[in-house]
Amino acid sequence: MRNKKLVSYGKFGYIFSIPFILAFLVFSLYPIVYTLVIGFTNLEGLNPKDVHILWDNPFKNFAWVLKSKLFKKSFTNTVVIWIMNFIPQMGLALLLTAWFTDRRSKVKGQGLFKILFYMPNIITAATVAILFGQIFGFPSGPVNATLIKLGLSKEGFDFQLKPMRIKAVVAFIQFWQWYGYTMVMLISGVIGINPEIFEAADLDGANRVQTFFLITLPCIRTIMLYVLVTSLIGGLNMFDIPSLYAMNHGDNGGYTLNCFIKDQAFGPDNFYDTAAAASVLMFLVIVALSLVLFFIMRDKDEAKLKKLKKQQLKMARSRKAY
Repeated sequence: MRNKKLVSYGKFGYIFSIPFILAFLVFSLYPIVYTLVIGFTNLEGLNPKDVHILWDNPFKNFAWVLKSKLFKKSFTNTVVIWIMNFIPQMGLALLLTAWFTDRRSKVKGQGLFKILFYMPNIITAATVAILFGQIFGFPSGPVNATLIKLGLSKEGFDFQLKPMRIKAVVAFIQFWQWYGYTMVMLISGVIGINPEIFEAADLDGANRVQTFFLITLPCIRTIMLYVLVTSLIGGLNMFDIPSLYAMNHGDNGGYTLNCFIKDQAFGPDNFYDTAAAASVLMFLVIVALSLVLFFIMRDKDEAKLKKLKKQQLKMARSRKAY
């Protein structure tokens, strides 16, 4: 029988991945490494001279950023706005997910509802900022007009006057933009669950609440983790809505971390070194919080099983040694 030369198609995968690898190295990895290096230098101004690494005090820029009152304020604002946005966003997304994926109630027009809920996510940030600037306008915006008609206020509220009002509006905008995206991600996770699991729950007499909390949520743990981590990253990187709507109003109530970094790098003095240091610190915070989320959302039963296997393997090795 004549031997036929087998054709290996594995090399084509490497060839097709070359454009992505080059783009990643040039536009992602290099800027990240360069930013890290800048954080340890004295790079300032549009025409920097005598740029060198601060060997005598390499963490000088990081120390300055951590002592900066404006950095502390921007970090606090970012965390508060993210929490105010994420909790209702996740709650509404889970509620809509339970509604749309409930096998016992057939919701009519699901496709239309999903499109309408997801629509805010594809509107540009500039458009959203202008829209809500008009909606919450003072003294003649729709919100203030409604409050005056209901007798809840005589002259209306200036939502850009006080820090907490600005945080509330920015958090509401972020919630309005992203709850549809979160809902779609959770629904995709529920669709991937084996239908036989739900059928078994129905046979056992589980009600809707029990099915959702004891079956649906545990089965979409990985999707939940993905949503949590991406929301964390997006929340700490808030820039467009705060900067366009309320960055310089209400005692900097909407001044976020990325606004601080932007002002440091592209302000009058171009402090690239402190901007890079702040970026690195933000990256470390995101990594630390992401690890915490991975630990909290881990599969505890699987972790116990792995730990048991390690103990059994260790005992087997110790017996062999004797």
